[in-house]
Amino acid sequence: MASREKELDALRIQIRALTSDILEKVHERMALAEQIGEIKNKLGIDVKDEKVEHEIRLMVIKQAERVGMSKEFALRLLNILLSESEAVQEKNRLQKDKVTRQTHLGIFQKAKQLEALGKHIVHLEVGEPDYDAPEQAGIALAESFKQKKYHYTDTRGLPPLRAAIAKKWKVHEDEVIVTPGGRFAVFAAITSIVRPGEELISIEPAWPAYRECADFVGARCKVLRTTLDRDWTPDPKELESLITTGTKMIALNYPNNPTGKILDKKTMERIVGLARDHGLYLLSDEVYSDYSFKPFESVNLYGYDRSIIVSSFSKTYAMTGFRVGYAIANSESVKKMAKVQAVGVTSVAEPIQHAALAALDADPSENVALMKKRLHFLSDRIRKMPLRFVEPEGAMYVYPQLPDGIGDDIHLVESLLDRGVAIAPGSGFGESYNQFVRISACRTEEEMAEGLAILESEVRKRQ
Repeated sequence: MASREKELDALRIQIRALTSDILEKVHERMALAEQIGEIKNKLGIDVKDEKVEHEIRLMVIKQAERVGMSKEFALRLLNILLSESEAVQEKNRLQKDKVTRQTHLGIFQKAKQLEALGKHIVHLEVGEPDYDAPEQAGIALAESFKQKKYHYTDTRGLPPLRAAIAKKWKVHEDEVIVTPGGRFAVFAAITSIVRPGEELISIEPAWPAYRECADFVGARCKVLRTTLDRDWTPDPKELESLITTGTKMIALNYPNNPTGKILDKKTMERIVGLARDHGLYLLSDEVYSDYSFKPFESVNLYGYDRSIIVSSFSKTYAMTGFRVGYAIANSESVKKMAKVQAVGVTSVAEPIQHAALAALDADPSENVALMKKRLHFLSDRIRKMPLRFVEPEGAMYVYPQLPDGIGDDIHLVESLLDRGVAIAPGSGFGESYNQFVRISACRTEEEMAEGLAILESEVRKRQ
C-alpha cells in the first residue's frame, strides 16, 4: 500500500511539472501571437487566416495520430488556443485604433439615453414593429391574472401552447420548447450542444447572437462570408471547406437579418446535405419567416433529425416586450435545451404563455403587407441617394453599402445619432462589413423619410 501511495505521489508531481511546462509554452505562444497581431495590423491583414489555420490543423491531426491522442480532443485544444490568439490580436487592434465595436442594441441604448435627456430620435436601428400586438393577447394576459394563472409551468412550456405550435409546424408536442424570446432559444440550442473548443459555422452578415453564444461557451465561431456582389448567396463549396472533425453546428439565418436574403432551394438543399453528410446540427433561425416576399422553405421541411428551428412571437405579432419564442427540434435536443432553460429561467412566465397562445389565432397578414410596403418605400428612397444594396426578399431591413471615401460605419452612425437619427452599424453583423449600415423599416413612412433625409445629407457632406 505504501509503495502505491509513493507511486501516486510521484505521478502527481510529474503531472504538476507537465502542467507548469504547458502553461509556460502557452504563455510563449500567446506572446508570439501578439507579435503576429501587431504585424498584421501594420499590414492591414485580417486577424483570421483560414489557410494558415488549416495548415496548423493538419499538423495537429498528424501529431495526434503519431502519439495516439484522440483527434477530436487535440482539435478542441487547438481551437481554444486559436480563439485566445485571435482575442489577443483583436484586442490590441481595437486599442490601437481606439474603435469600439458597436451593435444595433448598443446604438439603441445610446439613442434611448439621448431621448431621456429630451433629444428627438428617429429610430431606424432596431427591428421592433410600431404596430400593435394582437388584442386577444392582451385580453388573455389580463384574464390569466383574474384566473390566477401565474404559477410555475413545465420548463418546456404550457402543454396547450406547445400543442398549438406543434400543430402549426406538423410536429410532435415533445419536439417543441417555449423560450423567453427567440434569442434564448438560440442560446439554449448552442450552449446545450456545442462544447468548449468545438466549432460553430455562421454565415455572415448575420445576427450576432450565434457568434456571441459560441464565444460564451468557449467554442470557436468560423465564418463563411457572403458578398453584395454575389447577392449575399453563400457558396456551399466554401462552406464545406470550413467543416472539420471539430465542427458541431451550422447556424442559418433566413430570411436574413440584416440583408433580407432568402436562400434558393438548390443552395438550401446543398447546405442541409452537408449537415447530413457530416452529422452536424443545423440551427435555423426563422423568426422572419412570416415576412417572406418570395417563396421560403423552412429547414423543417427537409426532415433532417439534427435540425433546430427557432421562431418567435416578437416580429410576426409585434410582441417584442413579451419575450416569448420557441424552438422545434427532436425530443432529445429539446430535453438538452430544457436543462439550460431550467437552470437559467425555470420557464417562460405563465401569463405570457397564455397571451402567446391567444396570439396564434390572430391573422398577421396585415402586418406582413405593411412591412412589405414600408420596405419598398425604404428601398426606393435609398436607391435615389444612391447607395448600393440588394433588394430585400424578406425580413424588415435594407443593408446598403456606403460610398467610397465616406469613412467607416461607426463614425457615420455616431454622427447621425448626434443629428437625431439612429441606424445600425453594418459591422455589428460581421467584422468584414464596416462599409455597410442596416436601416429598419419598422417606423412610419413619415418617420423614415425624416431619418433618411438626414442620412442623405450626412452622406453627401462626407463625399
